[in-house]
Amino acid sequence: MHTVHRLTLEDALVMLTAAEEEARRIGVKQTICIADDGAHPIAVHRMTGARLTGVDIAIAKAFTAAGHQRDTHKFNEPPNGPALPGNEAFGINQMHPGKFAIFVGGFPIVHEGEVVGAVGVSGGNGEQDKAVGAAALRAFREKVAV
Repeated sequence: MHTVHRLTLEDALVMLTAAEEEARRIGVKQTICIADDGAHPIAVHRMTGARLTGVDIAIAKAFTAAGHQRDTHKFNEPPNGPALPGNEAFGINQMHPGKFAIFVGGFPIVHEGEVVGAVGVSGGNGEQDKAVGAAALRAFREKVAV
């Protein structure tokens, strides 16, 4: 028998709050998505003034991170990123058009060695998206997974 951990809406809201606080601290308007282990959004929040396109992008980043159980930017990290030309997963983003993101901003949520969901962040540059995603993951570790 296997125990399955599931994120709740309350868990997602804790992570969204922490992510938004970090986005405000660094001065960037973000869209944040928290998805479950099946890559389905639990909660999506577009901060006031954040780009309209950020909603679909944040959802795609969370989908990719949950579905492939890895940070989205690792698909394109040279020299061995699997989605780079000549590597084994080149073109993988075409398998799920509009849903598969292979750039910075998607991060799996791991609990006891299992991916229980993902965070998708859109609206800043790569470092800003990483910082906001890290705040959500930190909130998970410190406030949710205790």
